[in-house]
Amino acid sequence: MQTLTVSLVQGDTRWRDPAANRDYYARLCTSLAGRNSDLIVLPETLFTGFSNEAVDQAERMDGAGVHWMRDLAHRLDAVVCGSLLIYDGQQVYNRLLWIRPDGHLAQYNKRHLFRMAGEHEHFTAGADRLIVELKGWRILPQVCYDLRFPVWLRNRGNTELPGGMEYDLLVFVANWPALRRQAWRTLLRARAIENLACCIGVNRVGCDGNGVDYAGDSVVLDAQGRALVECGMVPQIATASLELDVLQAYRKRFPAWLDGDTFQLLD
Repeated sequence: MQTLTVSLVQGDTRWRDPAANRDYYARLCTSLAGRNSDLIVLPETLFTGFSNEAVDQAERMDGAGVHWMRDLAHRLDAVVCGSLLIYDGQQVYNRLLWIRPDGHLAQYNKRHLFRMAGEHEHFTAGADRLIVELKGWRILPQVCYDLRFPVWLRNRGNTELPGGMEYDLLVFVANWPALRRQAWRTLLRARAIENLACCIGVNRVGCDGNGVDYAGDSVVLDAQGRALVECGMVPQIATASLELDVLQAYRKRFPAWLDGDTFQLLD
């Protein structure tokens, strides 16, 4: 079975300064050379920080931010993911990009927009989940507030898939405030445990232009909610390896998904 090596990039995103953030995250990622990462996970809205006013800094899919992510994936020979603000037609999305070393990309538009900050008044919500494959792992990437919605994230059984489940790994990119640090830590573990899947959460640190503090707490969890690597409250890079055969052996010993309730997801 395949080993998946993942690197978490926990940074102090510069406030509404895309050029500065491209330079900052490029410097932060220099330490990834030689780690042989398969997947590099960056935070949510990594070029602007989480700001409704940054809607005027959204870019098109041929913009500088997408080009930067493609170049990083190529240079480090790894998949790169993170979210940024994207104009698509007349709409603006908080869009997660999943970019392979050859430049091919997949995208996921954040489904659940953070009402308490008015995100739903400035951006358009996505409608579809994205499941991607990497080294035999099926992966569900998501964005921040999506973490609070277990029905949307449910790992539904499918006997036609290896292991009988839709995905093996959840990935969350976030700007999750320190004020709700306990919820971040608890929900990541709950999503791993209830979905019998490994789980990654990458959050930012520092204080943004609205005076909101961020505690980091980026983490890689196994399917039992145990931390394989966990970050503190400072900018840092952390790397961990996940073993698919270990995950599948656990699912075989503890097939709770076989007793899950069936349901239909409605818009």
